[in-house]
Amino acid sequence: MTLDRSPRRIVVGVTGASGAVYARRLIHCLCAANIEVHLVVSPHGRQLLREELGIEGDDVRALVGSDCDTLVHHSYRDIGSPLASGSFPTDGMIICPCSGNSLAAIANGIADNLLYRAAAVTLKERRRLVLVPREMPMGRIELLNALRLTESGAVICPASPGFYMRPTVIDDLVDFVVGKLLDLVEVPHALDTRWADQRERGASTTRPAAGQLDDAVT
Repeated sequence: MTLDRSPRRIVVGVTGASGAVYARRLIHCLCAANIEVHLVVSPHGRQLLREELGIEGDDVRALVGSDCDTLVHHSYRDIGSPLASGSFPTDGMIICPCSGNSLAAIANGIADNLLYRAAAVTLKERRRLVLVPREMPMGRIELLNALRLTESGAVICPASPGFYMRPTVIDDLVDFVVGKLLDLVEVPHALDTRWADQRERGASTTRPAAGQLDDAVT
């Protein structure tokens, strides 16, 4: 449910699964849409940002690439943060990327840090919680944790880009995933991600013949 408040408020968690580019693009798009972004980065998430994006220490604003007056950074250890209370209204939470460890902790009600506590609050308040696992393959334990979270009201949205938009660069793949995440929290965007838009542009939906398909994959 969208709350009657301006600007809208979305919590973003970043954990240690590979996929920092998704987090950076997501936060950039939320800021561009004038969303109040409340950011929590786990210690492994910080390592991820350093290794994949070259972001050091507390320079989390580098995720935006420019000044963003609506970005609020919260300490991972600050369990007394407003995010830990259901009385602090938000329009949902996205954990991107979401590690298998974080998936397990949230699925089993562990809330010993602000990121997990904020996720627990999001669920108990019946707000939209979106988890973005990227690890593959997923074993039985991860699948059961994902099922448990789904049954509790969360949305499991793997970082699995589609190819019907005919991507030509990595940014196209990143935008596909981020566009889906924005749709899930009802944030308007102009990313080229929707199948209906592709069809309206007159893209062919005819499947290639068997011989053509063989040529394409050899």
